[in-house]
Amino acid sequence: LPLIRMTHTEIEMTAELVRDLLRDQHPDLADHPVTFGARGWDNQLWRLGDDLAVRLPWATESADELLRKEHTWLPALAPGLPLPVPVPQRLGEPSALFPRPWIVTTWVPGEPADRAPVTRAAEAATTLAAFLTALHRPAPGGAPAGRGRGGPLAAHTEGVARAIAEATGMGLIPDPDAVRAVWDDAVAAPGWDGPALWLHGDLHPANVLTTDGTISGVIDFGDLCAGDPAWDLASAWILLPDDTAGLFHAAYRPAADAATLRRARGWAVGRALSGILIGEAGLRGRPGGKPTWGPPAHDSLRRLLAS
Repeated sequence: LPLIRMTHTEIEMTAELVRDLLRDQHPDLADHPVTFGARGWDNQLWRLGDDLAVRLPWATESADELLRKEHTWLPALAPGLPLPVPVPQRLGEPSALFPRPWIVTTWVPGEPADRAPVTRAAEAATTLAAFLTALHRPAPGGAPAGRGRGGPLAAHTEGVARAIAEATGMGLIPDPDAVRAVWDDAVAAPGWDGPALWLHGDLHPANVLTTDGTISGVIDFGDLCAGDPAWDLASAWILLPDDTAGLFHAAYRPAADAATLRRARGWAVGRALSGILIGEAGLRGRPGGKPTWGPPAHDSLRRLLAS
């Protein structure tokens, strides 16, 4: 899967900037303490008091549209989900202080799974299955389409081939032929013929929070879209420890058929390759690189090739 071009903003983001934005557009929130939270792929996260967060786009051109999409759709979906998610509360519009939209959401406690991996495997498997069972409902006709997510795998074959070649050239994958075989099998599987279902669209370790070794929250719904559930079901291999995917699949309802699981394994291979390359870029100090993404992605690929 192709990497997204990073375009870091030239505006320095500080607690004072966040307070100024709040004073300008949401003054009733401006007196809450502001502390730095994290630098994500699309947005910077700032904690606002105990219960809220402010997200400002900083590193991709697409972040503006993704924030507005979350603000439009997530409030209606959140009440039906069994895990805490960042529910949009306010939308900030572009202004002289900051030229892009921004958002205030609820704060979701926990540590990202790329830094605090799942250790209570069985509990995490059933928790993730319950979350996706609740989310994967037929989406309305006007639901957003994915950015190549939740559609046919064949459209990504060229990008996956490039990722395999790049990772192989750097000595990052031991058996590229086996990786390609999983992808080719997924492409050959029958496609999704059911209704387009709601998908999170970006279930990787940095977007799933853990507490005491199990999954406790899901964040970053910027890639929320409608499509084939196999895209999200790939998360069983991406997020859960060894020998746990079967527990997840047994708990997910309705049970995925064999073709859907084949497609899900293919998407998981693509996500693992992307994570491996992003992790390696982080180790080499390249823009957009995140060193914490590498270890879970390597573990995911090992699980996929062993299953």
